[in-house]
Amino acid sequence: MNFESNISNRVSIAIAIAILPVVAVIVAMEWWEALFIPVGLFAVWVTLYRIDWAMWFVVIATPLSISLKDLTGGAGLSIPTEPMLVLITALTLVKMMFFKEYDKRLVKHPISIAIYLYLIWMFLTVITSELPMVSIKQWITRVWFIVPYYFVLGHLFLKDEKNKVRFLWLFLIPLIIACSYTIIIHSQYGFTKKTSTWVMFPLFKEHTSYGAVLAMFYPAALYLTFRKSSWGFNAIASFLLLLLTAAVVLSYTRAAWLSILGAGLVYVAYVLKISKTTVWSLAGIVVLIAAFNFSVINSKFEKNTTDSSDDFNEHVASVTNVSTDASNLERINRWKCALRMYQTRPVFGHGPGTYMFLYAPYQKPSEKTIISTNAGNRGNAHSEYLSPLAESGALGLITFLYIIVQIIITATSSYKKLPSLRAQALLRVAFLGLITYYLHGFLNNFLDMDKASAPFWGFTAMIAVLSIRSDSFRKAA
Repeated sequence: MNFESNISNRVSIAIAIAILPVVAVIVAMEWWEALFIPVGLFAVWVTLYRIDWAMWFVVIATPLSISLKDLTGGAGLSIPTEPMLVLITALTLVKMMFFKEYDKRLVKHPISIAIYLYLIWMFLTVITSELPMVSIKQWITRVWFIVPYYFVLGHLFLKDEKNKVRFLWLFLIPLIIACSYTIIIHSQYGFTKKTSTWVMFPLFKEHTSYGAVLAMFYPAALYLTFRKSSWGFNAIASFLLLLLTAAVVLSYTRAAWLSILGAGLVYVAYVLKISKTTVWSLAGIVVLIAAFNFSVINSKFEKNTTDSSDDFNEHVASVTNVSTDASNLERINRWKCALRMYQTRPVFGHGPGTYMFLYAPYQKPSEKTIISTNAGNRGNAHSEYLSPLAESGALGLITFLYIIVQIIITATSSYKKLPSLRAQALLRVAFLGLITYYLHGFLNNFLDMDKASAPFWGFTAMIAVLSIRSDSFRKAA
């Protein structure tokens, strides 16, 4: 894509000329709130003239973005990222649809086709939604996350091989800044589990989304630490990894710990060179054993009365406590509500983004917990899989799972065809990062947030681009 057309240049010059007198007037009249006007004009100028700069700015800003809803109770936009994402999305779609400026290899990639199907079905369920305004907002938000974080980043990855590593650094460094802020605030309260749920505010809403993003980028931090590079870069990466490890532990996010462990097991399978057939066979055997012994396992879970606490051993043990742990019980309550919502509207669902507003009547008094609410203000379905099932019906879940299946197929089939060990390492980083979220998705859902969407769709784009490179290498050979 060529983002420096004559039209863009003329508009860019006009905007640049307009900024200085606007700033002068604002300063003279002391209308300090109006400073957002030249900032906005500058953002438009950068996006029109150098969309790559704009995209890198968004990547850097994402871990540090702040939701206006959390701070002011107003619109749920994340500042400064989402306004920029809207601009990038609009310009990219115009370039693709009217000027045919796109890379056909990425646009026609199987992962991209899976994304189209997902968005198309999601849009159809917007039309049938019980809350159309909520659903259309949810769909548009999903589009302005996918277009920049997947298609624009994918274009940058295709344009320059070094951009893949740049993406890792440019997201990881501000993420560590967010971690440092959280650890400093947390230290003032003695690193207790009780305070760990909110000390990352306002950079993250709470500890589960914080933990999910940390887990996704943990493989990247490991890669940057141990890859062959200059001593200085390795030293910096080692320091960042140390801080990230501390942040993961102090987040008290059990789902993040388990997801990193799951990704580690996948990596062990790679190191031991276990075949895909063996891996899937073992996974199938585990599922069958669990299914046949469900009553026994469930009975043991119900007998577990270890609640989450400051003690890490007890906190880990509380993962299977479904008798007294309020967090676990509330999560099960939300899952059951999602399933009941699906049963009432199995085809089209209730509409994207509507779960939190509609699930309350589907709760049973016997399943409510001390943290249950009818107000729709304490999260959603707590599952990246049950949420689309309730909101977009069976096909909503199937189309989302189809994206994951295509990613797994692409990653596993492309790995050995890649032309270098460096490319293989990058594919492992992206795939293991996504594995952490696929596992995390059983317990939470955060793809309506920029902070989770950036690594999720960014790693997906990296896998798609690496598969394109592997195909090109194979054909050249």
